[in-house]
This record gives sequence, structure tokens and C-alpha cells, in this order.
Amino acid sequence: MELQKIVGSNIKAVRERKKLTLEAAAQLTGVSRSMLAQIEKGDVNPTISVLWKIANGYRVSFTSLMDGHAGAPVLIRAQDVEPLIEDEGRYFNYPAFPFSEDRLFETYRIRIEPGGFLSAQPHMAGTEEYITVFSGRVEIKAGEELFMLSEGDSLRFRADSGHSYRNAGEETALLSMLIYYPEK
Repeated sequence: MELQKIVGSNIKAVRERKKLTLEAAAQLTGVSRSMLAQIEKGDVNPTISVLWKIANGYRVSFTSLMDGHAGAPVLIRAQDVEPLIEDEGRYFNYPAFPFSEDRLFETYRIRIEPGGFLSAQPHMAGTEEYITVFSGRVEIKAGEELFMLSEGDSLRFRADSGHSYRNAGEETALLSMLIYYPEK
């Protein structure tokens, strides 16, 4: 697909995701309603300054407007992910979606066998972790606070101090982890 069509499709997708009319989008971006409509249809090739106005108005990255895969689904099969293994094979970290500059987060699937433990170093200032437990019991220490999570529980905490994860039960614990990095 040519860049003009990709840009138009991405701009339309962002506007629709934000539930904006063309009129409201024009007010946010400073780009006329008719110009936005032409861009979305792929009829015109917008200038860099127009693209910056749209990106700033929509509060998205400039490069996301040109990404040919922006709306394309990404499927990651469990069997295709090589885990990072810690604690003598009792803590498994399966990377799913790595960090990228246009998405300030990364996601993981975590499996902790009974007795499994991981002590994590502090991340950069302002970093947050979002944890949801799908099975088992997990003890999470974030800074000086201790949290006991069971199936269905979720926790958000600042991860810019030492933190740890321990399987506190007799069965395998499964959880998801999202790490959010603040903008610089």
C-alpha cells in the first residue's frame, strides 16, 4: 500500500478510535475538515507540517501516522515464545510485546512454580507495573509494601524501587505483567 493511503487510513483509524467527528478533529488539529476528509480518503499527500498538526492534535506520535502495520493484528503463539528462566527453573518470563518508542509499555506472561521467587532491580524513575493473577497465589513486594494476590486480583505499583514476586501457594501461579515507562 502506498504511503499516502497508509497515512490516510491511520489518521481515520485514530479519529474513529477517539470517537471524533471530522468537525471535532478539525478543531483539535487546526486542519480543515475538508482537508482531513481528503487525507483520510488518500486523495491528497499531506505536508509534514500538516501531519505534525494532526499528530499533536490527536496526541499520537508522528511516526504512528505512517506505520504500515498500525492497525494490523499481531498474533503471538505461546509455543513460539522462548521464556527467560530464573530461580533454577521455577520462574518463567514469556515476553509478548516488547517496548517500542511509540508504545511506552511492554507485556509479559509470567509462570511461577511453587516456591518460585524473583527479586527485580528498580526500573527507571516513574515506571509502573500492572499485574493480574490468573491462577495461584502471588506475594509481591513493592518497595517496603507487601501484597498478597489471588486469582483475579490486580495490582499497580511504582517499579522504580526494588520489588519481588513469590509464589505463595501450592500450585503454579500464572499472571500477566505490563510495564509502563513514562515519557521522558
